[in-house]
Amino acid sequence: MRIEQLEYIAAVTRLGSLRKAAEELHLSQPALSETVRNLERELGVDILERKRSGAKISDDGRELLPHIIGVLDSVDKLRRAADDQLHISRMVRLGTVNAATVPLLVPTIREFRAGHPATQAEVIGAQQAEIHRSLLEGSLDLGLVNYLRGDDLPPDVHTTELLRGRPVVCIRPDNPLAELSEVGMSDLLSQPLIVMRSGYVMHRFVHRLLKGREPSFSYSTDGAEMGKLMVAEGLGATVLPDYSVMGDPLERSGALTCRPLAGDGTEVLMVLQRPRSASVPKAARDLHEIFVRRAAAHREARG
Repeated sequence: MRIEQLEYIAAVTRLGSLRKAAEELHLSQPALSETVRNLERELGVDILERKRSGAKISDDGRELLPHIIGVLDSVDKLRRAADDQLHISRMVRLGTVNAATVPLLVPTIREFRAGHPATQAEVIGAQQAEIHRSLLEGSLDLGLVNYLRGDDLPPDVHTTELLRGRPVVCIRPDNPLAELSEVGMSDLLSQPLIVMRSGYVMHRFVHRLLKGREPSFSYSTDGAEMGKLMVAEGLGATVLPDYSVMGDPLERSGALTCRPLAGDGTEVLMVLQRPRSASVPKAARDLHEIFVRRAAAHREARG
């Protein structure tokens, strides 16, 4: 049994004659009739009633018609689902809070692109709350976000830990703080401080670290990447996870360096999140796997 046999019968029923159906389907009438006869022999039922004046659906055929239509509807749904899946698989949307976008994200996207040349990867910078909301709404496939050790993880998304690090002071190599093996609070407060805006994990950490004390001057910026650029331009120091600084092109070129915070044992986690309930397109699953593998290599390289 072939799908086109059922489609031919549906056309004969809809148009009321074998001749009209053959014209619409761009087939010869004998070819259409023979195709239907093959199905009739297979089923053991005369689906068409053939007369000298033409052929139309038989009474037995009408009884089978709801089943035929049901099969064709199911096939049509399958085709639409496959088309939708193909469309979705050609676009993967990743939300990121812009920490470790260069050391981890860029190599991951490069590998993904090599293996999926027809799939577009859209990287969207956003705050953690927005990424979480977009994952639940379905407008993002994956989310790359940070947490402080001990934070509650949202139960409505699946979370995979990628990297674990410590907050560090990010500075230029010619900054006086670079001469220290670790940076204390009094030293940090003597510098203009570049702080992440509210809504970022490092904003919460720095305000907890300062305990109400004020730096000599402060800037507010949206995301780690802009913070690193501002540091490289000599505007001050910032506090970021070590995995966001080490391996960054600015750090590799000598424009940035970092020092640990004296007396601080806080851990920062970078995690990859996806919705728990929704079906995940294959391309997004593949990107997830590359992230996990690249993160393991990143941890091994750092020792």
